[in-house]
Amino acid sequence: MRKLLAVTLGVLSAIGGFVDIGDLVAASQAGARFGMAHAWVLLVGVLGICAYAEMAGRIAAVSGRAVFDLVRERLGPRLALLNLVASYLVTVITLAAELGGVALALQLASGVSYLLWVPVAALAVWLVLWRMRFELMERVFGLAGLALLVFAVALFALPTDWGRLGQQALLVSTAGHGWGAYWFVAVALFASTVSPYEVFFFSSGGVEENWSAADLADARSNVLIGFPVGGFLALSLIATAAVVYHPGGTSLQTLDQVARPVVLAFGGVGLVVAVLAFFAVTFGAALETGLSAAYAAAQYFGWQWGKRVSPREAARFHSVLLVSVLAGVLLLMTTIDPVALTEYMLVLSAVVLPLTYLPILVVANDRTYLGDRVNGRWNNLLGAVFLLFIVAASVAAIPLAIVTGMGR
Repeated sequence: MRKLLAVTLGVLSAIGGFVDIGDLVAASQAGARFGMAHAWVLLVGVLGICAYAEMAGRIAAVSGRAVFDLVRERLGPRLALLNLVASYLVTVITLAAELGGVALALQLASGVSYLLWVPVAALAVWLVLWRMRFELMERVFGLAGLALLVFAVALFALPTDWGRLGQQALLVSTAGHGWGAYWFVAVALFASTVSPYEVFFFSSGGVEENWSAADLADARSNVLIGFPVGGFLALSLIATAAVVYHPGGTSLQTLDQVARPVVLAFGGVGLVVAVLAFFAVTFGAALETGLSAAYAAAQYFGWQWGKRVSPREAARFHSVLLVSVLAGVLLLMTTIDPVALTEYMLVLSAVVLPLTYLPILVVANDRTYLGDRVNGRWNNLLGAVFLLFIVAASVAAIPLAIVTGMGR
């Protein structure tokens, strides 16, 4: 049990990055429209995020400082400010999408319009961020998010043709939707797995937990267990959608459609578990994005920050938290569809990815901060290859969105 609790930061980070509202939408749509043809995207995403999260965790453990705290110092205030503005904008939009996801899960459970649930969800998120200890927060919501395993279990109750799923994963096909739509979905799914806030949260969480060089093994365990678990959960979403929807060519538009494979497998009990899973992963991701927005701002300006510091001592940090949550609520109150907002957020996220990941690679090779714990040859090779994928996704995101009409 102690080992399990030691990796909950990685699990919560992975839940927020791999199976938040972005991946509930992107993974399920990918499976419904293209079968398993995007499974390779998740494999690339898992390898890449593990490489960079390991760097971010190592930076936090060895230097005792979070990644964004060092970005300004290492790259200068102007480039760091560009990074801050871009990441904060995307993170707040993501926070709004996650709050929308929580509200949609509550609508699915109650039948009451999600718009009425948005203020309730926002208040609950803010109260947890304000009052709950970091360690308790990560354990409760990191482990609760594992309820999404019900999608993996559902594959054994559904009429799953395992051979067909394997063929779809190995033989990439557009399934009649065209290569433009295929690559748009690939970029969106990729962006959902490596969201910019993900590594900032993981690194800052390591500082919250007072990691030191002696905790490097725990940091790596968080990475090597938590993120592959997130990738497996996302793959399960793709697979169940591929089994239930792909044969009929159905395109998913709502959260209840995402839950339908579990309902077909387990009936009403499946629906209850699916709703709980949706609530847990979106609520956990809302916590993560809210904290990430405040972490980035506080670390850039040199303010006191963190849940380990009392609100009175870190008043500006907590003020940014509150403002970020309120901004998310105001965005949702425009009545923009949370699923559509999620799709736009994924495009923007893809565009700003290089601003997040290149600085991490730079800092991870700086002996001023890491001494002899800097990246080795293989770390840099994997980091550089993954950075090429990031740049490609960033360059392609907007043109693909325009040409394909957001993948339609």
